[in-house]
Amino acid sequence: MTPLRPSPLAEQAATRIEEQIRAGQWPVGGKLPGEVALAKELGVGRSTVREALRTLAAAGMVQSRQGSGVFVTADRPTEDWPARLRRAELAHVYEVRTMVEVQAARLAATRRTEADLATLDATLAARHAAGGADDAAFVEADIALHTAVVAAAHNPVLDDLFAQFAPVLREQLVTLVGLFDLRAGDPNQGYDAHAALVRAVHDGDQEAAGRVLAAELEATRSRLLAD
Repeated sequence: MTPLRPSPLAEQAATRIEEQIRAGQWPVGGKLPGEVALAKELGVGRSTVREALRTLAAAGMVQSRQGSGVFVTADRPTEDWPARLRRAELAHVYEVRTMVEVQAARLAATRRTEADLATLDATLAARHAAGGADDAAFVEADIALHTAVVAAAHNPVLDDLFAQFAPVLREQLVTLVGLFDLRAGDPNQGYDAHAALVRAVHDGDQEAAGRVLAAELEATRSRLLAD
C-alpha cells in the first residue's frame, strides 16, 4: 500500500483497510496485521491506525479479540436500521408498519390509562387543527397521534420500533402528501378514520382498533403500489 496523503488520516486509513478487505487481502475470519505493520504500510502513526480500526469495528467489519489481535468479521459495512429504512420502498415500510401498529392499537385498547386517553384526545384535536397548516405540520401531527397509540400499548419494544420508523415516515409522508395532492379535497384527510381509532381505544374494543388502523394503512399502501 502507498502512503496516505494529508486530510482526515484516520478516515483515509479506514477506507484503505476496507478496500483491502473487500479485495480479499484479509478474508473474513482472518487476522489483520498488527498496528505497527499497518502504520508502516499506510504511512501513519499507530494512533491513526487505532482510530481507523475503531471506525471499522463500529461498522461491523472488524473485531478486536483480547490478546489475539484484530480479526475481519465482514467484507462490507453493516448498514444500520435507520439507513436501511431510508433506502427501502415506502410500500414495504408500510407493510412492516402495519404489522407493528395494528398490534399496538389492539394492545392499546386493553391497556390504555386515563392519561393515555387524554393524550390521544389531545393529539387527535391537534391533528384536526393542523388541517389548516402546511403539509409538514400536518404530517407531524399525524405521526404524533400514531405515536400516542403505540405508547398506549405500554410495550417498550414497540415504542422503540416505532421510534425507528417515525423519522423515515416524517420525511417520506411529506413528499407523499404533496405528490398525490392528498389534501386537495380534504385538508384533514383521514380524520374520520383516526377519530374512529381513538374511539375504539376509548371503548376498549381491540378488534375495532386493529381493524380501523389496518384499513387506513392498507389504503395508503395500495395507493403507493398503484402509482
